[in-house]
Amino acid sequence: MILATDLDGTFLGGSEQHKEHLYRTIRENEDFRLIFVTGRGMESVIPLLSDPVIPRPDYIICDVGATVLDGRTLRPVQPIQNNIELKWPGKRAVMDALKDVKGIRIQAVPQQRRCSFYFDDELVKSQVTQLEAKLGCDIILSAGKYLDVLPASVNKGSTLRHLVDHLQVPQEKVLVAGDTLNDLSLYGRGFRGVIVGDAEQALTHAAGELKDVYVSDTAGAGGILEALDHFEPFRPFYKKMPVTKTPAKESSQLVMLYHRFPFETVEENGRKVRRAPKSPNGILPTLTNFFKTGRPGLWIAWQEAQEGQADTGNFYIDKKTYPRLQASPVTLEKSDIDIFYKLFSKEAFWPAIFSFIEKVQFNHKHWEHYLKVNRIFAEKAAAEAEPNAMVWIHDYNLWMVPGYLRQLRPDLKIGFFHHTAFPAANTFNIIPWRSEIIHSLLQCDYVSFHIPRYVENFVDVVKSLMPVKITEQVNAAPRFLTYSCAMGTGTMTREIDTGRRKIRLGANPVGVHVDYIRELTEKPAVQDMITQLKKPTKGKKTILSIERLDYVKGPLEKLKAFHQFLEEHPNMHGKVELINICTPPASGMKIYEQVQQEMEQLIGKINGQYSTMDWVPIHFFFRSFTFEEVLAYYAIADVAWITPLRDGLNLVAKEYVAVQGLNPDSAGVLVLSEFAGASVELPNALLTNPYDNVSMINSLLEAISMNRAERQIRMKRLYQIVSHYNIEYWADEFMQELSGMNQEKKIPVEALVEA
Repeated sequence: MILATDLDGTFLGGSEQHKEHLYRTIRENEDFRLIFVTGRGMESVIPLLSDPVIPRPDYIICDVGATVLDGRTLRPVQPIQNNIELKWPGKRAVMDALKDVKGIRIQAVPQQRRCSFYFDDELVKSQVTQLEAKLGCDIILSAGKYLDVLPASVNKGSTLRHLVDHLQVPQEKVLVAGDTLNDLSLYGRGFRGVIVGDAEQALTHAAGELKDVYVSDTAGAGGILEALDHFEPFRPFYKKMPVTKTPAKESSQLVMLYHRFPFETVEENGRKVRRAPKSPNGILPTLTNFFKTGRPGLWIAWQEAQEGQADTGNFYIDKKTYPRLQASPVTLEKSDIDIFYKLFSKEAFWPAIFSFIEKVQFNHKHWEHYLKVNRIFAEKAAAEAEPNAMVWIHDYNLWMVPGYLRQLRPDLKIGFFHHTAFPAANTFNIIPWRSEIIHSLLQCDYVSFHIPRYVENFVDVVKSLMPVKITEQVNAAPRFLTYSCAMGTGTMTREIDTGRRKIRLGANPVGVHVDYIRELTEKPAVQDMITQLKKPTKGKKTILSIERLDYVKGPLEKLKAFHQFLEEHPNMHGKVELINICTPPASGMKIYEQVQQEMEQLIGKINGQYSTMDWVPIHFFFRSFTFEEVLAYYAIADVAWITPLRDGLNLVAKEYVAVQGLNPDSAGVLVLSEFAGASVELPNALLTNPYDNVSMINSLLEAISMNRAERQIRMKRLYQIVSHYNIEYWADEFMQELSGMNQEKKIPVEALVEA
């Protein structure tokens, strides 16, 4: 069968339950063809095509019948479209003909082969016949205020008739649905029809008595469902609504979707055992803390399939500590993981997220693989989550999960946190699948980023793809810097309305595990390590750089700046040394090999040029350090030189502050890139522009020469921020937002604009 339906008030109208039921009915029937028949222009239909909840139409008739497209390719359906085009004089001719007509105003909406106006003068009606003759077009009045100029004899019904004939579908297999007088032309053409509940009375009066037209009592999608049941030929496609049960109580279950489990599997005495991870930033142990009180939970993550090992299903992670938390593995073959994580995510998304568009590589086969993995995650969560449970999805690897999950489980409360940056619209939109990704994220109840700038970037991307209304904003200050740094913004959007959903947005920067850092730093072994590391640095200023090997972190740019620093300031030779700790990437990440080679060559050149018998300017370590070792280096560093070209946040900067702040006599200085998300949180850091060697050198000189009193005051203030907004604060704040407990006082958008 074919369902040819108007959109607003009809297919997109009615209760959420009815829409869910109708959309699922369409998706589950291969013989069900869907045609959108709408007054909208194509530009405003396009956003619907990527909405994961709304079925994609097979064909689209828009512009009140003046445009007809294949719903998959968006190519015109020929020769129908050409025949319409020949009847259209063009927008300029219409505007010239109507320029002297009083009481009409152009509608500022996307449209082709039609011109739409508002009218508020009844005299316009008396001029319609004259204007039609002058233009050779049809003029349609609707709802007492809309005027559409269309090609002659072209309307929704005529174009649908031509399309049905073109498809060679018997007319008795077509059901048309509408709710306004604008839809009148669909009826009386041999199709069965439904006028949905709450329709314009003018449409009911004009078409309600026609043969094979059913007038429904139920609005929107519910009315279409009624018609499927009413007309005998369509009953095979109709499934009764599920019996409404007593609404389930709010669930306390929390379903976590993460890229790894909160444990490590190690071999002890010939058998594999699980133990808590030694995570430096504390995210995993912090997230598991939600389950210590006996809260029911499910942790979904991927694990590599082992040869000869059967899927064990769900299992308790640590029943004694977390009595109701189960692990639910998504088992993937090694090849799947390599494509999903190491290849596609790192080659397509990673460089785009951090604005390195010259490094982007798009592979459409890998995208299909990415979709498959995301769907598996969503199906796992949908199958095992309790009614009304909360779901917390983490990071860009799982961008498409919310869309799939909302289809399967509309009852769930879905939250998403971006651990990375989020780029500006003109960067994000290079991604071929930008619309699918954004529409998936818009199925969330709450979407969170590290800082307000990423929130605003996200909103700009949404606005570039679809009409959206900002319904709530807040000031970014005082928690975040506003106009004084590269990543600042004065206001932050807190809620948007897409017309189908309201989505709350927020900035929740990740903190560090301050108590854990204190506990480790105070251990005698770490204190001994600190004492030993201080000995060879005596009399010199120690500059510390710690980063993962990644072009995003700007390791080459930093070394080039340090080289220039040594060239321009020979008085610093022998007085400063750079300790550069670079952690290798995961095995198989070939995209970083060139960066490593260039770094090693440049370090060799610098050390070869400036080293003496008792001084080496750069100490380079290309290996993984234990967290205890890292903490010891934080403790001895006079300057932490953290200068990524881009960074979602940068926890190294916060870890350095957490260690330095433990000792009231510490006087370390944090030099931080303006393009690290943490820069807007840490106003007492020295901010630098890593793209500008002058800025890099000047900020380094300022840090080295700063007097002790200023260094101590700056570090004290930084520690107050880092210790307050710690890792527990981040997790609790996100959960409060997702559960709706943390609602700020709304500031009218108009007031913010005026300010």
